[in-house]
Amino acid sequence: MHVRRCLTAALAAAALVGGGLATASAAQAQALSTQAYSCHFYASGGGEYAGHYSGNTVVPSSTSVTSAGIEAQCLLSRIGYYTDSVDGIFGPHSQAAMELAQQTYNSVYHKHVSVDGFPGPESWWGLRLVAGG
Repeated sequence: MHVRRCLTAALAAAALVGGGLATASAAQAQALSTQAYSCHFYASGGGEYAGHYSGNTVVPSSTSVTSAGIEAQCLLSRIGYYTDSVDGIFGPHSQAAMELAQQTYNSVYHKHVSVDGFPGPESWWGLRLVAGG
């Protein structure tokens, strides 16, 4: 989080020094608007939840913030597979963490979950189960 604040300050200073307020690129706007979300864990029905999404079908977006993305990042963080800030955008780090979780389901629970890096209908159950115990 400290790095993000420093980056935001540096981008703002560069825009001002460059001769006034410059129009931010889409990537800069995304970096400036990204925030970290809190995870509030609770158990229900044998699974773990983080308070953002309680379903098991939505696939998080890799380009925008979604409640499913926040939930999945929280659960992946809980099991130690995801170490970045929880921002709700299911990008490359989130996908790599999810691939590890999917490989774990397949080896530990002898399942045949697709290792695609996204929680979806066939892998939300495993993410909630592993995070819960």
